[in-house]
Amino acid sequence: MLPPDEALREAQRLLDGGFPFHAHEVLEGAWKSGADDERAFWQGLAQLAVGLTHAQRGNRRGAVSLLRRGAENLGAGASVAGRHSVDAEGVVAWAQTRADAVEAGGELATGSPPRLVR
Repeated sequence: MLPPDEALREAQRLLDGGFPFHAHEVLEGAWKSGADDERAFWQGLAQLAVGLTHAQRGNRRGAVSLLRRGAENLGAGASVAGRHSVDAEGVVAWAQTRADAVEAGGELATGSPPRLVR
């Protein structure tokens, strides 16, 4: 498993490149191997990447569900975000806005990925 800062940089690179499933794999590794007090944070990030994967594959319901669940978990783990220079509030807002747009019938695979690292 990658150290947390490397995991975030690699996940961002993959998201920016249009590979959210691969970003999920990186983030899931950090989630499963991380400290107990960081699990909600990493789980939330991994779920956001899965939400983007669902959107990319045309699964509107799955995208909305995972984006919302990811935002909820990331919000619950927001106190950890500062340790890793992640703007949890900004990423949560991005996920909620994206989920709202998809739920309202908007395009599934539009817009920029979230900025995980500052």
